Amino acid sequence: MLDANLQTQLKAYLEKVTRPIRITASVDDGAKSQEMLELLNELTALSDKIGLETRREDGVRAPSFALSTPGQDIHLRFAGIPMGHEFTSLVLALLQVGGHPSKAAPELLEQVKGLDGDYEFETYFSLSCQNCPDVVQALNLAAVLNPRIRHTAIDGALFQAEVDERQIMSVPTVYLNGELFDQGRMNLEQIVARLDTNSAAREAEKIAAKAPFEVLVVGGGPAGSAAAVYAARKGIRTGVAAERFGGQVLDTMAIENFISVEYTEGPKLGAALETHVRMYDVDIMNLQRAEHLVPAGADGLIEVKLANGASLKSRTVILSTGARWRQMNVPGEDQYRNKGVAYCPHCDGPLFKGKRVAVIGGGNSGVEAAIDLAGIVAHVTLFEFDGKLRADEVLQRKLKSLPNVRIVTSAQTTEVLGDGSKVTGLVYKDREGGDVHRVELEGIFVQIGLLPNTEWLKGAVELSPRGEIVIDDRGQTSVPGVFAAGDATTVPYKQIVIALGAGATAALSAFDHLIRTSAPAPTTGAVAEAA
Repeated sequence: MLDANLQTQLKAYLEKVTRPIRITASVDDGAKSQEMLELLNELTALSDKIGLETRREDGVRAPSFALSTPGQDIHLRFAGIPMGHEFTSLVLALLQVGGHPSKAAPELLEQVKGLDGDYEFETYFSLSCQNCPDVVQALNLAAVLNPRIRHTAIDGALFQAEVDERQIMSVPTVYLNGELFDQGRMNLEQIVARLDTNSAAREAEKIAAKAPFEVLVVGGGPAGSAAAVYAARKGIRTGVAAERFGGQVLDTMAIENFISVEYTEGPKLGAALETHVRMYDVDIMNLQRAEHLVPAGADGLIEVKLANGASLKSRTVILSTGARWRQMNVPGEDQYRNKGVAYCPHCDGPLFKGKRVAVIGGGNSGVEAAIDLAGIVAHVTLFEFDGKLRADEVLQRKLKSLPNVRIVTSAQTTEVLGDGSKVTGLVYKDREGGDVHRVELEGIFVQIGLLPNTEWLKGAVELSPRGEIVIDDRGQTSVPGVFAAGDATTVPYKQIVIALGAGATAALSAFDHLIRTSAPAPTTGAVAEAA
């Protein structure tokens, strides 16, 4: 299953292992069990520290395998064959079980070790989901660090009966001790914050005690990362407060227009951005949501109030809060979110294998989603509000060539239908004839653009009618000392590469503002001489 190049790379990684790794495989007579054993046998051949034992066990998912090491109480299991996006999760699990230390912050690792309680986690993932590895890797690491934490990562497409029984329609979905814990991307820091109920108060205390910054960046996506790097390189005190470092880029699948990089994926780029920022003396405050901006007073300091009650002060602020998926805002959408209403076709598409789904939106994102889904589901209906599709012509041609796709234009979705637990259909209005139609289906993928994360700035800075932060060509907002960059602003094109440049511009403008506002006033003699 592993080509020669991958085996060579993996063998080099496994040389970092310092203690034996025991793989215990649970199998049945199915083809997937044989496929899993093929993978595990290839792994054992790459290192003399890996041993494999095969069992047939009642009450244990098959195919699955557990990773452990003698002398350590570790409960970590993969149910399925962790290839695709989850292959990295497998490699990291092998290294960590084998004694190779994690690169996570030492204080976070100690926090995980100190969690007091018995936690049994189950994570349902799909191999095509770019959001799932963060959750799987976080909980795997927690299971390695704390013997009272157990984790099983489950391929939802392989264990479809469980997915149907639990009515899982979105990945990653995490259960804790048999009850739904959360859905969507989470990192270890976020999970620990949920489990350690006193962590938020402790973090608020730490933040409140921080000295004022010279540049405070609010948001940790591409624009915020670039702004932080450019500010830090000037040698000035720089901080980043981010609700989720990496931002919207973490939810992006394929990136093929990032100049000089032929192909990458959102999570990889997000991790690279954070790594680059951490190379500099930047104070990163993650999981912090800004709620209010107060312009500078007599002390010359701008204040940003956070949701946890703490405040940060800075001589300049760069707003780079990005954007989020736009919702339809119709009855039933909120009720059936993650119960048939989804926003990531790459993540959740495999859960709808053989079912009927709709895609809302006829731009590039919507058409690409319909094309991808058509290879998985039984039938796709694409609904576009306008009288014609807006996607690139090459994408439209591909879409129209697929036999299991129907295109409906001039369609206004008015309601999401369901039976109380899952989506059963939608209602749309023909904008030309006025007729109302009902379509029976099991999933709805919404792809209708982005909405800026600027609600908290209303009344504080000038916003456009669309809610975007109004900026000039230097990134300056309507408030002195407050700059902005990226998808939350009036910049016309919402692209990663443009956000990076805008972040650099905002940081350079903030530095220029600091120089000009800190320069001493001219002396009387100097004024007279100039006269």
